[in-house]
Amino acid sequence: MGSPHDDLPPADFYDFEALLSAAERAKMAQLREFLAAEVAPYATDWWNAAEFPAHILPKLAGLGLSSPAQQGYSHLFAGFVVAEMTRVDTSLATFFLVHHDLFVQSLQEFGSDEQKSRLLADAMALRITGAFALTEPDHGSDVAGGMTTTATRFRGTGGAADSWVVNGSKRWIGNGTFCDYMLLWAKDTGTGQTRGFILDAQLPGVTRTRIEHKIALRTVQNAHILLENVTIAEADRFAGIDAFADTNQLLLGSRVMVAWQAVGQQLAAFDVARAYAVEREQFGRPLARFQLIQQQLVQMLGNATASLAMMVRIAGLRDAADAGGSAGARMGQVALAKAFTTARMRETVAMGRSLLGGNGIVTDYRMAKIFADAEAIYTYEGSHEINTLITGRAITGVSAII
Repeated sequence: MGSPHDDLPPADFYDFEALLSAAERAKMAQLREFLAAEVAPYATDWWNAAEFPAHILPKLAGLGLSSPAQQGYSHLFAGFVVAEMTRVDTSLATFFLVHHDLFVQSLQEFGSDEQKSRLLADAMALRITGAFALTEPDHGSDVAGGMTTTATRFRGTGGAADSWVVNGSKRWIGNGTFCDYMLLWAKDTGTGQTRGFILDAQLPGVTRTRIEHKIALRTVQNAHILLENVTIAEADRFAGIDAFADTNQLLLGSRVMVAWQAVGQQLAAFDVARAYAVEREQFGRPLARFQLIQQQLVQMLGNATASLAMMVRIAGLRDAADAGGSAGARMGQVALAKAFTTARMRETVAMGRSLLGGNGIVTDYRMAKIFADAEAIYTYEGSHEINTLITGRAITGVSAII
């Protein structure tokens, strides 16, 4: 039996999804089936309990969606995957982004042949999980220049292999409590340059503590990482990273995906708000019969559609670059997309929460979870303010950051 809303137009009001290939649309249908069966009925309970559903990872891996653009799918498809996951559960989408778009992508772009041979297949199949350890307790937006975690190289003698000793701490590391490996960033005490390491999370000297009392992304296991004289083999240094600037393209890609999360979050808010407005009666008629309610729904849809249109264009620029037809999306363009879509998202989820009245502040109706999770998206991968200033620098040639 179908839903009473099946005859209503989709939240993708202009059918941007039609731009995907037939194979990509079929894969999206497979993803939706998985999310409907394995995630949607349970996501709120996981969020309330602040527990990560590790048991679904083999089924998620079975979809074959790791690093879609590396497998021949379009950047547009990769964006829709993250948006659709976010639409159902922002926490699961965040796990997916951290593991695949940061850890796995780092292996693909910066790993040596030996590192790829050793780790890549297992990481893509989620037999091992990864994290991205960059942010520090006292350094977020300024971590590139202010990083205090250090790595000191020791040259092997008498046949011993070279190694590095790492000291410092990291914070807000998604997947950090349970991951097998982390892409760890540290400052080389010898050169002052930033290095990247594949950190085995079980090494002596690594202490992981879950960050408690969060009001957003409660299912995501964020960790505070303490590193005390941790010895990492030279073989586990990312060979392709000699300075922080080497990773600009990687960070650009992850910022793009967080902007796609802002799209998915708005689609979720619209889905829940419209269903509620059609079904909920006040003063003897459905909420949807009131003009102010319709105005809010239309504004929410407009925000989501404008955000989606911007991300479709960003994806098009990246796909054209892969085909050799353009320079791709520039950081200023991506920063504007992240700033714009998350600002519209904040407005959209606030209207959705208001539309549900008192029911909008309990997770039973999903909107409270959507509303709270939006705050994390607004902040990570560059806060709204930082992305605004990156765009400002791009359009004026003058930096207001430093």
